[in-house]
Amino acid sequence: MRILILLKFPLYGGGSGTYTRKLAENLAQTKGVDVAIACPDDRPVKGCKIYTLKPAFKAVFEAHPEMKRAKKYSKLSGIEFSRQYCAFLGGITAAVADFKPDVIHVNHASFLTWVASFIRSMFGITFVTTVHGTGIYNATIDTRYRILTRQAFERCEQIINVSPHTKKWFLKVFSKTLLKKTRILPNCLMIDEFSKPVSTREIERVYGLDDKKIVLFVGRLTWEKGIEYLIKGARSIKGEVFIIGGGPQERALKNLAKLIGVKNVHFLGYLGKECAHYLRAFYQKADVLVLPSVVDESTGLVLLEAMAYKTPVVASEKGGIPIVVKDGQNGFLVRARSAKAISKAVNMVLKNDELAKKMGNNARETIEKRFRWKVVLPQYLAIYEKAAEVTHKLQNQKYRALFDKEDIEREKEELQKKLV
Repeated sequence: MRILILLKFPLYGGGSGTYTRKLAENLAQTKGVDVAIACPDDRPVKGCKIYTLKPAFKAVFEAHPEMKRAKKYSKLSGIEFSRQYCAFLGGITAAVADFKPDVIHVNHASFLTWVASFIRSMFGITFVTTVHGTGIYNATIDTRYRILTRQAFERCEQIINVSPHTKKWFLKVFSKTLLKKTRILPNCLMIDEFSKPVSTREIERVYGLDDKKIVLFVGRLTWEKGIEYLIKGARSIKGEVFIIGGGPQERALKNLAKLIGVKNVHFLGYLGKECAHYLRAFYQKADVLVLPSVVDESTGLVLLEAMAYKTPVVASEKGGIPIVVKDGQNGFLVRARSAKAISKAVNMVLKNDELAKKMGNNARETIEKRFRWKVVLPQYLAIYEKAAEVTHKLQNQKYRALFDKEDIEREKEELQKKLV
């Protein structure tokens, strides 16, 4: 079985990129499965073929650390979007013609579903789609994309959501008539990558972390992440707050920290692939990870990664976060937009080593039992196999239709001869 995964963003710097890489790597290790990725990136993924797409220009839903100064899709004019769409359509069609997949797996509820629907008509190859929260959000602020995306979903074999909240939100925005083909498969980790202890010596030396309590945030610096409430809460937090990530709110957040005079907040910027060891060292060194989102998140890969290193978490009770974070067991859920609630929960972890250790162990156990690729990969394979059967039926029907056409032409010729 041959699977082609489509992504409109780079393979690093965002949740859908990480999802694509890890899904593809796991599929590539499966006997009888060949995997390719078509995306605007040329960095290798183990066991996979990469088709590097060349968009007309950089464009994002909200922000992406590897696509600075990019335009927002919601701000594109009709002409600009047409150029972008044609660039993706041409690149993906060429990849399909070369790779000849049995199934196409689209990321995001957006215009790549239109491309997949076109390919279904032209090549008889069906598709499945994973819905991420940012794609749904973009459809709520820019309705131009909604109608064609909904039409594409009507031809999609399976719609995968990463959390119950994402599923509910998706059906509300795009139509409850899609319920029968919609299911939930959570974000997952390759747990072996987070099983070996990581040396924290370098970050301890560089940032002077000896004997300090570490509070960590990892993610894009956008208003949706609610980082301002962590910064405001830092005035009462009994530890050092490290913020890892880049984005459009970086300057404003730094100004806020300076304005209110907090001395325990440190901005480290975006850590790319080349600094992955730094990020893992911070996960392991951190006493608690904070995700103070003010909008409904999906599950959040940073939560899974931190928890795999036995790090307790404090997170807003929003969206799909509660399916990962169980209040009082592997972390604390807090009210969104509350600096006081954040600082109180964080300090409870920092001042109680026994509680922190218990939550950390429970966090690791949560990941091992529910959020491993090994657990959910068979479900993906079942989805692909079912979709591949549809592809083969479509293509058989296509060929049969061609033969029928030839038969009709022969009948016409015979009839014309009789008439003469």
